Formats: sequence, structure tokens, C-alpha cells
Amino acid sequence: MKFCWVTINVRNMEESLRFYENMVGLKVVRSMKPMPGTEIVFLGEGETQVELIRNEKNNAPEYGKDISLGFVTDSIEKEMERLKAAGVTALQGPFQPNPTIKFFYLTDPNGVKIQFVENVARR
Repeated sequence: MKFCWVTINVRNMEESLRFYENMVGLKVVRSMKPMPGTEIVFLGEGETQVELIRNEKNNAPEYGKDISLGFVTDSIEKEMERLKAAGVTALQGPFQPNPTIKFFYLTDPNGVKIQFVENVARR
């Protein structure tokens, strides 16, 4: 079995798209409006994607506080600098629980925790 996507119900599609395109670096793969008042956008590369759904009847989606989406980056220091320049601050971290990984968290416009992860090469 393969993991294909994670779905996030969003309050504001434009704001969420800006975040995932500009802050995370994902590209729109496809979008659709399957019925009036509903918009769906898939973002990402490869086999696993992020699906954003905006349904005008659901203005207050809720998320689990202990769920996060992880994205690999070459350098969390550079990522934190880039995000800070864009006005986004880390929610938690950076952390380095062992010599091979570093990460930090921020939240998307809907309150979903986003984790940026650096796999540290052993020297």
C-alpha cells in the first residue's frame, strides 16, 4: 500500500496556496471545482501530495494538535532565515534530538503544524 496524499480542509484557499507554494515550495499539480462552493487543489512532487479543500459550508475546520506534516530541507538554518525574511516565525525549535537530524515547526494559515527536517550527514 502507498501513501498518496494528506487532506487539509482550509478556511481560505488563496492564503493556504500562498503558504504551501511560497513557504513550503510545493507546486500546484491540479485543481478542480467539483460542485458549487467547493474547490480542491493538489500540490507536491512525486507520489505523495498535499490536498487542500475549501468548502464554503465548513468555515471552522479542526485539527489534532499532535499531528504535523514533515518536509525535508537541505539546511534548517537557511530555511529559518528565509521564512523569517518572509515574516514567518518558528513555532518550536530548532531541535536536534540526535546527531543525524535537525528540525523545527511552524503552523500553516489553518493551524496545521508543519515540520522542516534536515537529515545531517555524518562527517
